[in-house]
Amino acid sequence: MPRYFIEVSYKGTSYSGFQIQKNSVTIQSEVEKALSIFFKRAFTLTGASRTDAGVHALQNYFHFDTDLPLTLITTPTRGFYSSEDDIALDKFLYNINAILPLDIAVKRIYLVERNAHCRFDAISREYKYFIYKDKNPFLQESAYYCPYTLDITKMNEAATLLLGNKDFTSFSKKNTQSKSFICDLQKSEWTWQEHCLIYNVKANRFLRGMVKGMVGTMLRVGKGKIDLKEFRQIIHKRDSSMSDFSVPSHALFLIAVKY
Repeated sequence: MPRYFIEVSYKGTSYSGFQIQKNSVTIQSEVEKALSIFFKRAFTLTGASRTDAGVHALQNYFHFDTDLPLTLITTPTRGFYSSEDDIALDKFLYNINAILPLDIAVKRIYLVERNAHCRFDAISREYKYFIYKDKNPFLQESAYYCPYTLDITKMNEAATLLLGNKDFTSFSKKNTQSKSFICDLQKSEWTWQEHCLIYNVKANRFLRGMVKGMVGTMLRVGKGKIDLKEFRQIIHKRDSSMSDFSVPSHALFLIAVKY
């Protein structure tokens, strides 16, 4: 049976996370509902990268299998198909997006190899966490208001310490199904961009609450509440009770999933 990837983006404010849950509205439940309405049959999706309640995504993926004749409304890259196929694709995306809530968008749909897996075939995920210091009503739903003096140099030194680490038990919430806490970080840095301080982190995989745990604990370094030696100890103690997960979810964005 043919397999398809669906690329989605969403504002996570109103949802209980990415993955389907009993008695909760999630990104997956809304996309499955929209597909079921459009095709008049049930759909079950598999997600690429879980995001917690309130977290946003510029790019995330599902995959599904179906024997429906979708070939003419799917294309991996614009330009390889005729204009008629592009029109059919645009019409399909328009119809699905018309059913979906305004804060969820299907961007593209891909026909892939039958054994392709949107979660296990991903080679990296990239997140950004946004912080602003000066009160700004236009950032309150997409960044964390933190009006404190921060030592960015020390925060970047802490971010570099994370790059040299493999075991992220200290930054994983305890109620997790993960059997391994080993992650390969490929990027970990703080930068300024316009009015925001941004933590950019990229890895092959992330644990539950991991980015928020790292951000919250590095902010303690930036505020002078702990020093770099203590931060290093938190990493090596492998005890999540020592980390700070209290930063809000609405400032966290899944930027990209790469295959």
